[in-house]
Amino acid sequence: MPPTAPDPSSGEQLPVRTAAVWAALDPLVGAGGALRVLDVGGGSGGFAVPLARLGHEVTVVDPSADALATLERRAQNAGVGARVRGLQGDGDQLHELPLGGTGDGGGYDLALCHAVLEVVDDPATTLREITRALRPGGQVSVATANRAGAVLARALSGHPKEALALLEDRDPAPGRTRPARRRFGPADLLALVEGAGLTPGEWRGVAVVADLLDASSGADPAAVRRLELALAAASPYRDVATGLHVLATRP
Repeated sequence: MPPTAPDPSSGEQLPVRTAAVWAALDPLVGAGGALRVLDVGGGSGGFAVPLARLGHEVTVVDPSADALATLERRAQNAGVGARVRGLQGDGDQLHELPLGGTGDGGGYDLALCHAVLEVVDDPATTLREITRALRPGGQVSVATANRAGAVLARALSGHPKEALALLEDRDPAPGRTRPARRRFGPADLLALVEGAGLTPGEWRGVAVVADLLDASSGADPAAVRRLELALAAASPYRDVATGLHVLATRP
């Protein structure tokens, strides 16, 4: 492991709100061997650059040219430009991109699909495309917005009508020019994962308390991180987290 690599378990240089995701990835990305990682919708490299600093080879697919340009600068500044590759494209069209090594004879060891299923045209198609890009035994990390967490967040911020709309799976702001983001329940997420031919592990809550804390609260980040990890797999706390996460395996 390079001496400059962040330690996901400690959360060094990593957001507290993603502590549960990194904890789930730790056994894979910290095992010592270099992995081929596909980050779909990885944007400017919030996960890709830390993974590259751990020694992994990361391909980021994102539709935004601006985000990929930021990714390149960020990777170069971190000294891992040679281990990060950006490709402009969409998650539901991975078969059209020069990913390399896909199919039963090759493929990626790990794929990330974080904050993507909320905005793509067809979440099921996107997950199937990601599954095909994995090697047999490869794993995909899926993180999505949690409907229950969104309902509570809207209610606590003084918007009960929007909270009720989200509870009923309606657009909380009808008439908007952009499509509403999807929110998922745990059962929805697991059904999507299984429908793509993946075997899901245990689901976790993401940002159970981190998003509820005011930035000026002065809460100790290390203490918040420990609390996040303790609550991530425990109901009823994980059920109302901002996000949901599951690590799933291609048989």
